[in-house]
Amino acid sequence: MPTATSTAPTRSQAPTASGGAPADVTVTDPALVKRAVKAAALGNAMEWFDFGVYSYIAVTLGKVFFPSGNPTAQLLSTFGAFAAAFLVRPLGGMVFGPLGDRIGRQKVLALTMIMMAAGTFAIGLIPSYATIGVGAPILLLAARMVQGFSTGGEYAGATTFIAEYAPDKRRGFFSSWLEFGTLVGYVGGAGLVTLMTAFLSSDDLVSWGWRIPFLIAGPMGVIGLYLRMKLEETPAFAAELEKASQQERERPKVPLRDMVTRQWKAMLLCMALVLIYNVTDYMLLSYMPSYLTSELKYDETHGLLVVLGVMVLMMIVQPFAGALTDRIGRRPVIAAGCAGFLFLSVPALLLIREGSLLAIALGMGALGLLLVCFTAAMPSALPALFPTRVRYGSLSIGFNVSVSLFGGTTPLVVTALIGATGNVMMPAYYMMAAAVIGGAAVWFMAESAGRPLPGSPPAVETQAEARTLREAVA
Repeated sequence: MPTATSTAPTRSQAPTASGGAPADVTVTDPALVKRAVKAAALGNAMEWFDFGVYSYIAVTLGKVFFPSGNPTAQLLSTFGAFAAAFLVRPLGGMVFGPLGDRIGRQKVLALTMIMMAAGTFAIGLIPSYATIGVGAPILLLAARMVQGFSTGGEYAGATTFIAEYAPDKRRGFFSSWLEFGTLVGYVGGAGLVTLMTAFLSSDDLVSWGWRIPFLIAGPMGVIGLYLRMKLEETPAFAAELEKASQQERERPKVPLRDMVTRQWKAMLLCMALVLIYNVTDYMLLSYMPSYLTSELKYDETHGLLVVLGVMVLMMIVQPFAGALTDRIGRRPVIAAGCAGFLFLSVPALLLIREGSLLAIALGMGALGLLLVCFTAAMPSALPALFPTRVRYGSLSIGFNVSVSLFGGTTPLVVTALIGATGNVMMPAYYMMAAAVIGGAAVWFMAESAGRPLPGSPPAVETQAEARTLREAVA
């Protein structure tokens, strides 16, 4: 990421386009923006590090935490505890989102970081079923609920935080690093499990090795908390606080009902965009390794390595795609992704089903590059749907409800559809249906690239840009 000399963020007065009362112009601090991006991306990396670890060490966790006997029952119980986190995510969003609009983004993001790290670290300390009996799975479920609850306030808060810190003309580029952190976390978690599986015996993995990736969350959380505590509040939220202070009153609390009823159109758009984003995300990164194994009888390790390779490719492309959204807009990039999944899902899955390593890599790589259209554009597009005073809360609710209903259920629903119909092309059809919904959302959404966030003043990188803006609207 680019470096720059630090200058404290300032706000100068500029006339409104209508020639009425003056409006603030935020001159961003490049060094603070960079620190904000790092702090936000690390939280996302932690979330997906845990996701990658839990997914790929599930068989071992089943042996550790659930009674021996039926391996299938053990695995289902392990994924049941995993799925429980998705059930509480909307609750976390309903608590942390409005709280972030009330007391500030920075404070709530520090709290979610503490809870996320604590929940993950706690899993690494839980005694096995052989040691304490039924208490082991109960403690595992409790830790997963803490993780899910904190995650409910994490992503929406992180996207809001970066969006409100970034200058208008580069919001797409800076926000795209949030999903770069997601990919880093997933690659790190899945890669670590792969290494452990390769170098540790099955007995060592069950007795103590499985704890290692979860215990790593402790120091990661301390680093992330330090970075977040060092940050100041976002300029947009600081302006809201200043406005309330000038009126000599406390910042008013927005009822949860008002966040939904007064923002229902934007929330529906948010849920539709999150649907296409997460259905394709979970399909590619979570379900496809299982699809390669169960449907194509592909070796598990090789299937995982293909997915890891796709994610590395996505990481390389991600910042460039983010910058592209600043040049041509969020809508064209998201629309291209929807069109790609609509017309290329079947050819890509047919390539994957051909079975050779090259064909699988090409099919998965094509889907991965289409997914980048969403990972690059959504972190900047979603916060722009809502005004500053309710941005964190409304986005948290819309995002987490959609993820819980559509994203997290994708592997289960697709598996059930294949079982019910016998049609192994169901993953492609499911992505195509999601693409139609996403395309409709793009049609109705407004373009936000290069423009101020709703309810926030324009944000520029230099005083010269601020002067130009004042002259343009004078």
